[in-house]
Amino acid sequence: MNHTECFHKKIRQEEEKKRLMNRLRRIEGQVRGIQNMLEQDAYCPDIMIQVSAVNQALNSFNKVLLTEHIKSCVVRDIKADKTETIDELVETLQKVMK
Repeated sequence: MNHTECFHKKIRQEEEKKRLMNRLRRIEGQVRGIQNMLEQDAYCPDIMIQVSAVNQALNSFNKVLLTEHIKSCVVRDIKADKTETIDELVETLQKVMK
């Protein structure tokens, strides 16, 4: 939490950034796999199962990102009496959980 700037930008620790990028690269590979399945005329249910796996991976990515945000930016701002961060978090969760 030492080097974080969270309002509209966050400087992440290298390890956190590396973990998030690795997750995104795996998801990117899954999406390319779905493209290949479509090009090879794969059976629709098989494609849908892979799409579901991508959705789950993206949801998992969001959970990790949310956890990091709460543990760093939200906690810091609450300690500094910046309660508008809570409103921002609630608004973000409402958008994400549609």
